[in-house]
Amino acid sequence: MTAEILSRSEEETERFGERLAATLESSDVIYLFGPLGAGKTAFARGLARGLDASARQVASPSFAILNEYAGPSGDIVLRHLDLYRLRDEEKELEILGLPAAVSGAPTAVEWPGETVRRLLPPTIEVRIDVLPDGNRRIRKT
Repeated sequence: MTAEILSRSEEETERFGERLAATLESSDVIYLFGPLGAGKTAFARGLARGLDASARQVASPSFAILNEYAGPSGDIVLRHLDLYRLRDEEKELEILGLPAAVSGAPTAVEWPGETVRRLLPPTIEVRIDVLPDGNRRIRKT
């Protein structure tokens, strides 16, 4: 099902992520597309909050590549990959141990490349477009 919203703030972007989280299965892979600064990490913060993780800790995993967020019981409820800085995607994803390393919890992927698309086929795609007025159009397919 396709859904589209207009987000006028980072908080609205987070709320859309939070609402989507309520529909997720543990095997879901969510690809986040959009230019730098569009709000992909804000969307992931909403996913984390909707999955009962502490959204305060959600930051872009650009340097770590993979962040995991736990719920109140300590179980991992969301994995968050940011592949923007990968030089050799195939080799670096192999080191991470994909797809086994992300099983058992929904996984949000920023900057998905060809290799990750092969290893982790998406169940949901979210595209965030920055509009001329600074608002965001967020489309989920």
